[in-house]
Amino acid sequence: MTTTPRAGSTPAPTRGATTTRGTAPAQPSSPGAPAASQKDRGIVLLFLGLMVTMLLASLNQTVLSSALPTIVGELDGVEHMSWVITAFILASTITMPIYGKVSDVLGRKPLLLTAILLFMAGSVIGALAGDMNLLIVGRTVQGLGGGGLMILSQAAIADVIPARERGKYMGIMGAVFAVSSVAGPLLGGWFTEGPGWRWVFWINIPLGVVAALAAIFLLHLPKKARSAERVRHDYLGMALMAVATTALVLVGTWGGSQYEWGSATILGLIALAVVAAVAFVLVEKRADEPIIPLHLFADRNFTVTTIAALATGIAMFGAIGYMPTYLQMATGASATAAGLLMIPMMGSLLVTSVITGQMVSRTGKYKVTPIVGSLVLGVGLALLSTVEADTATPMICVFLAVIGIGLGGSMQILTLIVQNSFPLREVGTATAANNYFRQVGATLGSAVVGSVFIARLTNLLAEKFPQGTGSAGGTGSLTPDLVQSLPDGVRALVIESYNEALVPLFLYMVPLAIIAAIALCFVHEKPLATSVEHEIAAEALAEGQLLVTDADPDADPDADPDADPDEASDAVGRGESVSAGARPER
Repeated sequence: MTTTPRAGSTPAPTRGATTTRGTAPAQPSSPGAPAASQKDRGIVLLFLGLMVTMLLASLNQTVLSSALPTIVGELDGVEHMSWVITAFILASTITMPIYGKVSDVLGRKPLLLTAILLFMAGSVIGALAGDMNLLIVGRTVQGLGGGGLMILSQAAIADVIPARERGKYMGIMGAVFAVSSVAGPLLGGWFTEGPGWRWVFWINIPLGVVAALAAIFLLHLPKKARSAERVRHDYLGMALMAVATTALVLVGTWGGSQYEWGSATILGLIALAVVAAVAFVLVEKRADEPIIPLHLFADRNFTVTTIAALATGIAMFGAIGYMPTYLQMATGASATAAGLLMIPMMGSLLVTSVITGQMVSRTGKYKVTPIVGSLVLGVGLALLSTVEADTATPMICVFLAVIGIGLGGSMQILTLIVQNSFPLREVGTATAANNYFRQVGATLGSAVVGSVFIARLTNLLAEKFPQGTGSAGGTGSLTPDLVQSLPDGVRALVIESYNEALVPLFLYMVPLAIIAAIALCFVHEKPLATSVEHEIAAEALAEGQLLVTDADPDADPDADPDADPDEASDAVGRGESVSAGARPER
């Protein structure tokens, strides 16, 4: 089959070319031609701009980790410590599908600039915070922008780079995450010990300016085809999704700590989450532009990778969210040193992510890698659960490195699998939906682990320091410096309490890694696309610009003589691009 222009219209594109309304297809150029060189330069600049954006988002997720003990100690709010992390993840989780869906309609660039500005505004609020409540507000505003930074960076890559080549780019973006995960705790520790923890937030302002300038001048993405009909956004679906997600996170955060699991508050939140989730599904069935289209779940790859992403998110953020805090308390490391102790995990994540990305791009095979990565993650969690208060610090670093290898082999590949399963018009929506469930896992992981950890820690300290000893009553303002200044016997009891409160929780996460590995066994390894197909706008067909006709099979050695002309016609009618001599692709 081929697409043939009517008289006076734009010629049909050749095989593998992208199709955009109102512009002539690019003509093939010889190797080394200036056009090819300019295209490569444009992709490099685009990728650099996206890396700056990714750095801004990922750095923020880790820079607070080593500064957090000092922050909550100064603001006297250890009981709210988990919310400093959870508030950001919750806000970014809720906004991810919104950014993905709206960017599929309006384009990535304006949404990306909006996300950067929101993130910077939240940073200013956090830097000026005088108490824990305002700090949590600042983190929430940061999250409203952070959700867009993560999703739009991944979706923009899919706009210009074929899936077959995308693996190596995804690997490098995973490496950016790894580098920032090391640099974050280091910067957080350095700011805490130097100019003060508020610079953890102020540093985002110059980074945000750089990211905004990169978005304005470097991100030259394909224009979105404008529909003649006004888009009806799914506002009701957005609201119901926010209610369900928030209720679920509150259950994980408050359950067992501020409220009993069987209390009216927790049971009411569970009921609210269920009702809102059911209502959300019903609304999505009828919405013209659903925020999370239910047909995504009809694709097996999307469903199994979503299950794996959810389980991995719980395990990842539940395991590493509080490790810098534990290292400071248990080993006596400074905030900066605690950041350095995370290098083995992030270094192994960086190397593994780059290597696996290169392997996928070279071989086109991607099914086995995330399965192995999930199993290695489980091994790392099991090893970490054996840590005792007197375990040698190098051994802890080895266990963290094993976890990094597992995460590096799975995280970015899951995104690639999802993007390769849907047409370009839904890449943003599918990427955001998959990341939404991963972030739900991250939110639950951070909330539940934080809630259980704090509850266990409070009980253990109360047991070891009965009323009247002068220690139990001051647990809300414990800082690493204060712990290290305690008498040896008292300090040993505090460290032992931290160990008993946190480390056993890692073993409970091992089944999550196993679940992820089992789910990924059902991935259907579809061939990775070797070109980016920009779809024909629906009005282009209505205006008579394209006509589908039969073609001579001899004109293309790869032509399918059995291809159904009606199938191709229907594909173009749906707005899908049809390459010469090929069946229409999703």
